[in-house]
Amino acid sequence: MPAASVTPRPGAPERLARMIALPTVSAELDAVGREPFEAFARLLEEEYPLVHAHLERERPSEFGLLYRWPGRSDERPVVLMAHYDVVPARAEDGWTHDPFAGIVVDGVVHGRGTLDDKGPLLVILEAVENLLAAGFTPAQDVYLSFGGNEESYGDAAPIASDLLHERGIRPWLVLDEGGAVIDDPMAWVHVRSAMVGVAEKGIMTVVLRADGVGGHASAPRGTTATARIARAVRRLEHNPFRPRLPRSARDMLGTFAAHASGSARLALRTLAAVPWLTARVFASLGGEPAAMVRTTLAVTMLSGGSAPNVLPAGASATLNLRLAPGTTTAQVLRRLRRVIGDRHVRIEVPEASDPSPESPADNAQFDAIRAAVGAAHPDAVTVPYLMMQATDSRWFHRYTPATYRFAPLAMDAGQRAAIHGVDEWVSIDSLERGERFHRALLTALPD
Repeated sequence: MPAASVTPRPGAPERLARMIALPTVSAELDAVGREPFEAFARLLEEEYPLVHAHLERERPSEFGLLYRWPGRSDERPVVLMAHYDVVPARAEDGWTHDPFAGIVVDGVVHGRGTLDDKGPLLVILEAVENLLAAGFTPAQDVYLSFGGNEESYGDAAPIASDLLHERGIRPWLVLDEGGAVIDDPMAWVHVRSAMVGVAEKGIMTVVLRADGVGGHASAPRGTTATARIARAVRRLEHNPFRPRLPRSARDMLGTFAAHASGSARLALRTLAAVPWLTARVFASLGGEPAAMVRTTLAVTMLSGGSAPNVLPAGASATLNLRLAPGTTTAQVLRRLRRVIGDRHVRIEVPEASDPSPESPADNAQFDAIRAAVGAAHPDAVTVPYLMMQATDSRWFHRYTPATYRFAPLAMDAGQRAAIHGVDEWVSIDSLERGERFHRALLTALPD
């Protein structure tokens, strides 16, 4: 069935507004309780009757929803992912509209989660509901995996991934949130691009701790706990990780070069062809270019002392590291110990996960994504890239070589800044194109 022959039902913006109105803030679970999350599951049943009549649904975990749409074959199953929890939002922080009111006005849906990640979840369900209404059966089994605790690093996604793995199900394609359709993807690249994450960096939370001898600050003795921590942080910041251009970045630059002209094309081709030079250039630029080519370290929390005139008995620093492809958490830990060089500074690792493998951008799965982008955003070039952030798809990437990260919505720079920020919104046109993307993807799955 051609995707174009299906007529979408009306009302998608209003359905998203009702999703937004449920404050599924996983980081505030103790305060908001579980009812908004259960209400969200009930809302899906009400708004997507055909999905719940024809797809098998189970709850692998308290906050996990897993659907199976039986296809004509189960040989090359597809997993479409999204999460329905959101980060906190306060109207008093400057929102134009209450973040949980679900306002639809002037062709736009406002509210927390419109982009991250209820909007992308909605367009998946809209496509499936519309295809079911047209009597469509997919060529392959399709799984919808929705989690309610992604923002709090919860267990919904790993449990769903483990469950499919235990059942011997190895997805042909996994697609989660991630990149979007954007203009001007780099300062000197002016190509409308559908940025598809082919890999994501690893995550590591590290806590440095040091003990000291308390007492009055008027008579300090030796190196204090706060001084040890400060020295350790200074050594780490003055010794950044070595830059290296990952394959995903080379593929990205090569794709940009193919759609550029003149001096820009020559520069991009050179950057793609000389990875050691590009790694150094990007590292010198700082910000996102530098993060693309090296493991990053950010000091996010400092603690020590109880009063201005009291020597602290202990001090700590919390570090957030994002690991570049090809790096392991064990390697990073060894390097931290070596650079700090102080046996009195303890290193604790409450959370760590290695980077994902880099999925290829020259296979049938990526071609399927590119074709669906062409149906929904015909003016956009499909570009592979390395994601800096973490997604639930990393739990599936352990078993599935073809795992990608792309939300088929158009987002300008202001919208991207509003994710986890203030005044998050999505256009109705973008939702319509997102539904069209998934409809095109599902109707073109190979037999």
